[in-house]
Amino acid sequence: MTHGIKAAAVILLAAFIAVPAFAQAPGADLYKGKCAMCHGADGLAATPMAKSMKILSFKAPAMLKASDAQFFASTKNGKGTMKGYDGKLTDAQIKDVIAYIRTLQK
Repeated sequence: MTHGIKAAAVILLAAFIAVPAFAQAPGADLYKGKCAMCHGADGLAATPMAKSMKILSFKAPAMLKASDAQFFASTKNGKGTMKGYDGKLTDAQIKDVIAYIRTLQK
């Protein structure tokens, strides 16, 4: 009986440890649905669309230096050929996407 309880406890502990490893940043799904087709799943802008539109990689020096406010304004209002997401994404969703982009820059 006590072996069963110990085994159950170990399984539960393993589950609690493993679940965060599979969790994604809140903006990951939005990024994949709205941004990845141009910027690439990894943010390196290696897609044909990115190359034809001369989109910078998120790891480019200019993008690494860009502030969250600059990313926010570009996403909300658009920049260059990219149309803005004002009215399509909430401010909170845009911030979540920016947070996810920052993980791609590491």
